[in-house]
Amino acid sequence: MQRRSFLALGTVFASLGRGAWAETFKVTHSDAEWQSLLTPAQYKVLRQQGTERAGTSPLLEEHRKGQFSCAGCDLAVYSSDTKFESGTGWPSFWQPLADAVGTGADGGRTEVHCSRCGGHLGHVFNDGPQPTGLRYCMNGVALVFRAA
Repeated sequence: MQRRSFLALGTVFASLGRGAWAETFKVTHSDAEWQSLLTPAQYKVLRQQGTERAGTSPLLEEHRKGQFSCAGCDLAVYSSDTKFESGTGWPSFWQPLADAVGTGADGGRTEVHCSRCGGHLGHVFNDGPQPTGLRYCMNGVALVFRAA
């Protein structure tokens, strides 16, 4: 009887899908609110996990000291001290600020999202420079630069 109950419970959980296990975030808005708060390009990337075209972000050429924040909720996510030229066409960083981002599986890649609003920022890869060896490849449209 226990095995049957366990299998039934597993079927219930499986039918709930990923949404039942989704993270909760401090900043939340309805879909309509997100659309009114963000530009169409920001909405496509941050809320629909889109990707901007390589080489189109003005942040690619941003070299001043400061912080890069989530365009959805203004949480500081990367320091200019960790930005590097990856040659990929997207702003890249070797490390996020403490507790600023979360990650999840994305079809064989590792997706990076804002820890405060859940906005999709980009992906992280294992081909970056030392000291971490990581390349946080971010969509510039998902970020806002704040000069120091």
